[in-house]
Amino acid sequence: MITRLIALLTLLSTPLMAEEVVLGLSQNRVAITANFDGSEILIFGAVKRESEIQQEPPLEVVIAIAGPSKPVTVRYKQKKFGIWINTESVEVDEAPSFYAVATSKPFDEAMNHVNDLRYKVSIPRMIRSVGAPMDVSNPQRFSEAVMRIRSNNGLYQLRENSVSVDQQTLFRTSVKMPANLTEGDYVTRIFLTRGGEVVSQFETTIDVSKVGLERWLYNLSRQQPLYYGLLSLAIAIAAGWGASAVFRIFRQG
Repeated sequence: MITRLIALLTLLSTPLMAEEVVLGLSQNRVAITANFDGSEILIFGAVKRESEIQQEPPLEVVIAIAGPSKPVTVRYKQKKFGIWINTESVEVDEAPSFYAVATSKPFDEAMNHVNDLRYKVSIPRMIRSVGAPMDVSNPQRFSEAVMRIRSNNGLYQLRENSVSVDQQTLFRTSVKMPANLTEGDYVTRIFLTRGGEVVSQFETTIDVSKVGLERWLYNLSRQQPLYYGLLSLAIAIAAGWGASAVFRIFRQG
């Protein structure tokens, strides 16, 4: 009896989720082939409700896609005696190989600072750098360098006002994934917010992996490096011999 009473009290004290995400993806797997030049993922979904639509504040949507995270060593170069040399280096403990954030409003309006700290959604929050050497001045600039370089390469994206929300119920957006992707699970998070506060979230993954010849060569290079090296040498010799034969044919002609 006491157990049932505790369970009932727990159920009554747990707030019901008024709004929930029902998500769809155009594809949940990206295949990297020899001629892979990137992919565009369409993300769409709907909001399931247990009550009438709350008009104010309006519902906003924030979508974040994160690739596998790894440590990154960042070096700072200075020109001394006419040459560029590495003078300082910092290891950024964790940085996603790919990260894209799409929002229905400017990020600061869609999610407030407190919720960004809690859920680590913005690009700076996803990069973790602690324990920089004491002799390094302003270690924050090394994290900023990672963000700047990867943003220029299309690996970090902030796409504000790119999520369409219809009648506070249907939402959709698309995210361009560049050709230089890292294999692994790409965690996709969707946040519903009101007044900058997260009211619901949903998480899924997109699998990015090499297939076909790309996968075979990758596995060979990791599992049988000697055979991979011999194969590369044989291909180089064959290519050189073929080019030489073609050149001789043209000379004779």
